[in-house]
Amino acid sequence: MEDLTPGQIVNELDRYIVGQEKAKRAVAIALRNRWRRRQLPEEIRDEVLPKNILMIGPTGVGKTEIARRLARLVNAPMVKVEATKFTEVGYVGRDVDGMVRDLVETSIRMIKNESLERVASQAETAAERRLLDALVPLPKRESSRNPLEALLSGFASRDEPEDDTSFQEQVRRARLDRADARRRLQEGELEDEMVEVEVEDTSTPTFGVFTPGGVEEVGINVQDLLGGLMPKRRKKRRVPVREARKILAQEEAQNLIDQDEAIRLGVARAEQSGIIFLDELDKVAGRERGAGPDVSREGVQRDILPIVEGSTVITKYGPVKTDHMLFIAAGAFHVSKPSDLIPELQGRFPLRVELDPLTEEDFRRILTEPRNALTKQYQALLAADGVDVQFTESGIGEIASIAAQINDRTENIGARRLYTVVERVLEEVSFAAPGHVKATLVVDREYVHKRLTDIIEDQDLSRYIL
Repeated sequence: MEDLTPGQIVNELDRYIVGQEKAKRAVAIALRNRWRRRQLPEEIRDEVLPKNILMIGPTGVGKTEIARRLARLVNAPMVKVEATKFTEVGYVGRDVDGMVRDLVETSIRMIKNESLERVASQAETAAERRLLDALVPLPKRESSRNPLEALLSGFASRDEPEDDTSFQEQVRRARLDRADARRRLQEGELEDEMVEVEVEDTSTPTFGVFTPGGVEEVGINVQDLLGGLMPKRRKKRRVPVREARKILAQEEAQNLIDQDEAIRLGVARAEQSGIIFLDELDKVAGRERGAGPDVSREGVQRDILPIVEGSTVITKYGPVKTDHMLFIAAGAFHVSKPSDLIPELQGRFPLRVELDPLTEEDFRRILTEPRNALTKQYQALLAADGVDVQFTESGIGEIASIAAQINDRTENIGARRLYTVVERVLEEVSFAAPGHVKATLVVDREYVHKRLTDIIEDQDLSRYIL
């Protein structure tokens, strides 16, 4: 993070998102301020609170994508929450704390994945050793005496095998077989061989509970309830070697990482670097005006308020503070206005940026410039079936023009309109592509117009299809 200046953050976002410079600058500054706060003396560090951001703009202009790419850029945990999920007719404040719990779970999962990557080589070595034990087990000494008699005579300490020479010979042969099996394993000769491995049973028993919404399944982990007093359940699975290696490596890796340390670091990362994206905030904007389904809007805002302004949420990992989490809210606000939010919530989003509607030129850039551009995705997808798709400038311009026209005539859904248009253009070749003949498809203006001309001319039909 210390190497990322606001300008570099914007440049990284430019690789995936076209335009929206004001929004990019706002999130870049907010991210940099997090690093700046960590450099402050401890007595003032906790006093510096994050400046939450309210993004205002129509759907499909990049609000969610900016937040998602920002979190991925600095490896910060992020959850996206629809504000409307907290409101129902006659029911207010539906588990608002759940967004913080989800963030903590995401953060801990990130820490564990990072830890698993660090111990991957050790886990693979341990998994190979267990595979050898399953494929070529070493012989065990067999006692000729009664087990109870051996126990009474001193825990079988004086129990000797009848023929030690024969046993040593069995061990020698087994070790030679294991050396050969290890070589064949490393060279990949045994990948399809079936092997029986013993793994931990992680399934959780469930039972049905009657709730107002119907019968729901609830799981109880007896191991957690008894605090590890009971031994872990094991089960045997017969799988190919290639699958057994993955199963055993994953289990060994879980044993190598410190679970308590992962939880501690995960909670700390959620508190200091977590990002919560509150979408559709405009749908709960508005004051109470009487009875009806809209009466819960202000209630939802008041339930969200303490989470945003800083509070302590109790999770199964302990208390989690939300004081330094970054909240990014978004909404179209084409019916309501930010001033329709309750004053307390307005004050918790001091930074407001307005995202611009996308133009035809923006569509043209979206189709070609980002690393994950739609045209590049379809070229890669159809190349798997041997079809070489080539988009010309005239074809891209025609797709952008048609998308802009449909957005103007019908509902404006921003860049998401490109998905429907491009899918319609390539529908025929996508259906016929699976074959053995290599082919080249040139998508130019004439091809796009031929595929879409009937739908474009019939406005009623375009409302349903595009």
